[in-house]
Amino acid sequence: MSKTVIYSSNAPEPIGPYSQAIQAGNMLFVSGQIAIQKSTGKLITNSIEEETEQVLQNIVDVLKAANMDFSHVVKCTIFLKDFNDFVAVNEIYGKYFTSAPPARETVEVSRLPKDVNIEISCIAVK
Repeated sequence: MSKTVIYSSNAPEPIGPYSQAIQAGNMLFVSGQIAIQKSTGKLITNSIEEETEQVLQNIVDVLKAANMDFSHVVKCTIFLKDFNDFVAVNEIYGKYFTSAPPARETVEVSRLPKDVNIEISCIAVK
């Protein structure tokens, strides 16, 4: 099976030794995205809603680089610093997955990269 690095110039650069995504066959594994705005390089952390929007927009950009969109996503993992943000995150998340939402788990963690409040990773299939 071939393994291809997927890179989007519209999404933030990885902050460590990993790829934005890896395509293996017809499956795409998108690394956890945080709310770094590519155009400014700044973290968007004014509110959990804005932070979630930026994270999902970063995922949009990575999926586009692989000629995919949210309809191809079969699995998401959401990491939250504070589970009290669950309802607000769900509201924003639901705007991106309007039909046949993917399988998902959401977990509270003690700390995330750059001390953000949310990180989301996903798996998509063509």
